[in-house]
Amino acid sequence: MSLNTFDANDADNLEDIERQFAVIAVEQADTYWNLLTKIKGSKLRLSKHDDEIYDSFIEHFPEYKDIERVRKFNEEELKSKAAKDRWRKYIALFEKTVEDYNFGTLLRTDASDEYGQHTTIFAVRIQFYAFEIARNRHGLNDWIYGK
Repeated sequence: MSLNTFDANDADNLEDIERQFAVIAVEQADTYWNLLTKIKGSKLRLSKHDDEIYDSFIEHFPEYKDIERVRKFNEEELKSKAAKDRWRKYIALFEKTVEDYNFGTLLRTDASDEYGQHTTIFAVRIQFYAFEIARNRHGLNDWIYGK
């Protein structure tokens, strides 16, 4: 298949590719968790764009000024139709500045719990950054240190 004629809408759903993306997402989650066991989240910077990501997150989603909303949220807050429209605008801000800004990754829905079947969703990297930078700034991941 020529790349010039590739149409994602007509592409087969290739399980091997999906598995590879899932493996990468799990490896990234594992790496991040291991990092949090070695360094307090409140001392950690995730990217050189942390300040911009955080400030834009709070500007576009002022409801997350409430630390409890950052600590624990439900999947619908990111994946309902209305939420997707809001997130799409936020995500687009980082298209030229954050590498792999829209790459799939795992995100915990509850900062007081580990990655798990009922506490983890699939999100894009900039959503991961937004929540985890906010959580780290508020010390919500510090409990993991030394675990």
